[in-house]
Amino acid sequence: MAMQMQSFLLASPVTSLANRQMIPLYNVKSSPRFQRNAGLQVRCLAGEDEQKEQVPTATPELKPNPSPAPKAPRPSTKFSDVFAFSGPAPERINGRLAMVGFVAALAVELSKGQDVFTQISEGGIPLFVGTSVLFSVASLIPLFQGVTVESKSGDIMSSDAELWNGRLAMLGLVALAFTEYVKGGTLV
Repeated sequence: MAMQMQSFLLASPVTSLANRQMIPLYNVKSSPRFQRNAGLQVRCLAGEDEQKEQVPTATPELKPNPSPAPKAPRPSTKFSDVFAFSGPAPERINGRLAMVGFVAALAVELSKGQDVFTQISEGGIPLFVGTSVLFSVASLIPLFQGVTVESKSGDIMSSDAELWNGRLAMLGLVALAFTEYVKGGTLV
C-alpha cells in the first residue's frame, strides 16, 4: 500500500510539472511601460510672435472655473409637507419634547422622589400639554417661514446632533418609565 501511494505521488501532475520546463500557452509580449507625460510638449497655435514652447511640470496648474453655486431649492412650507412622515417637523418636535421631558422627569425624581407615573398622575398633564404646545409652535414657526434646521446648524450645535440627542432622549424616557414600572418605584 505504501508503495502504491508513493508511485501515485510521483506520477502526479504536480510533481511532473515541477520536473519539466514550462511551455508558454500564449505568445505574450510584455508591453513597455511609459512614464506619465514623459516627453510631452504643448504648443500654442496662436500667432508666431506669441508662440512659446512649454516645458511640462510635475504638477500641472489647473485653474478652476469659478461658477456660481447653484441655489438650493427653497423647502416647501405646505402643512402636508412639513408634517409628512419624513418631513422636518415630527421627529424634531418629538425629540425636543423628549429631551425636555427626560431632564424634567429626572429632576423631579431627584428633588421630590416621585417616579414618572406619580409625576403624571399628580398634575403633570397640564404642564406636559403646555410645554408641548409651546415647543411645537416655537419649532413650527421657522419651518412655515421656509427656514431649514440645517441652515442654522453650527459646528458643535449641529442639526444631526440635535436629532441624535432627541432619539436618545426618547429611548431614555421610555427606558426610565419601563424600569420604574418593573422596579415598582423610583430609579434613584
